[in-house]
Amino acid sequence: MDFTENINMELKETFTDDIKKEAIAFANTHGGIIYIGIADDGNIVGVKMPNDVLLQVTNAFRDSIKPDITMFTDCMIEEIEGKQVIKISVQRGVSRPYYLSDKGLRPSGVYVRQGSSSVPASEDAIRQMIKETDGDTYEKARSLDQELTFKYTIDEMAKRGMAFGEVQQKTLGIIGDDGLYTNLGLLLSDQCVHSIKAAYFQGTEKSIFMDRKEFCGSLLEQLASAYQYIDLLNKTKAMFLGLNRVDKRDYPPEAIREALLNAIVHRDYSFSGSTLINIYEDRMELVSLGGLVSGLSLDAVMLGVSQSRNERLANLFYRLRLIEAYGTGIGKMISSYRDAGLMPAIKAADGAFQVVLPNINYNHEAYEMHETASDNNKYAIPKKSELKQQYKKVMEFIESNGSIARKDVQDLLNVGQTRALAILNEMADAGYIKTIGSGKKTKYHLEQKR
Repeated sequence: MDFTENINMELKETFTDDIKKEAIAFANTHGGIIYIGIADDGNIVGVKMPNDVLLQVTNAFRDSIKPDITMFTDCMIEEIEGKQVIKISVQRGVSRPYYLSDKGLRPSGVYVRQGSSSVPASEDAIRQMIKETDGDTYEKARSLDQELTFKYTIDEMAKRGMAFGEVQQKTLGIIGDDGLYTNLGLLLSDQCVHSIKAAYFQGTEKSIFMDRKEFCGSLLEQLASAYQYIDLLNKTKAMFLGLNRVDKRDYPPEAIREALLNAIVHRDYSFSGSTLINIYEDRMELVSLGGLVSGLSLDAVMLGVSQSRNERLANLFYRLRLIEAYGTGIGKMISSYRDAGLMPAIKAADGAFQVVLPNINYNHEAYEMHETASDNNKYAIPKKSELKQQYKKVMEFIESNGSIARKDVQDLLNVGQTRALAILNEMADAGYIKTIGSGKKTKYHLEQKR
């Protein structure tokens, strides 16, 4: 037999710690064989006390490599040319990437086979192995960082009477079946790599910065810090109705809360960018990465349909009573603006989701238009008088045609898809019309005449 090092064979004259690196490389790539007792030039030198060396090998694999690689290795003593050598057969593992436990899931701990050498894997290669093994769900995949702490999350859960021991972490999905922290754990840890960036501008354009902040740490900490920051900028305007003073804030607190929760819970964390909050004189924009979940339309979202991208994260927020039920956030935002005669705007694009909250105390002109995306889609902010006029036009159309569809409303009122659906939902909630059918076949009929 020709003993020459190649992509599937490694030769070692004696046992060294490098054996672990070679085994990891084979398990992460295409498998291979390691011989101890054969020199690099193929000369058979043999092993003294092979049983002791065999024990060293199995102990090293069991104690120093994660996940457990032993089930994919076969170690045996073999006699070649009258000399005893150790033959270690390593199969390609099913829980890649394998790594040195004292180095962790980083290039210095993860190896792959290239030609006749075992080399450190790149971070991209490590992520790809995790994706192939764990699937595409970001929150369930193993975190590259396993040195995580949870000070803020522990404190928040304790305030709500919830334990945060190992059992609870496994139940929540913070620790996976392999005993390692998942990306959900990373998101809730003090070492979370994602952030929220907030900017406060003078006027209605991105021209003059008044202030900017970046919120880091656990997503729970980011949520609390970002809400507190927005709340400080949410001014109060005093009005008098007769002898009574009425205080009205720029933005309904419930709308801020729901928009912020939506941006955090439903964003795609496989993107590395930050969640953005831009506050202008007339509006507040919240932009989260990822867009809509595949198969879910904006129409469906406006109707209250919810399909969480991060099910485990949403479940934890539900347990913490931060969200009450799935699919209610958009409706709550809309309802909080009803008395003001204004509407939040919802925009979904490839890779991004945007919520625009109008400033109630800003002097909006009827149908003042703001650009919301590069495709020039716009949202309209009508006054109450205009809102009632819209209702009248829709009802007159139904009286003439028997029913109306969302596309008809767009053409009739010269508004976008989101605004048209919002008007129909408002009218249905107010008892003007009733909804027949679902999805693209939805029609709206008169409920009763006013």
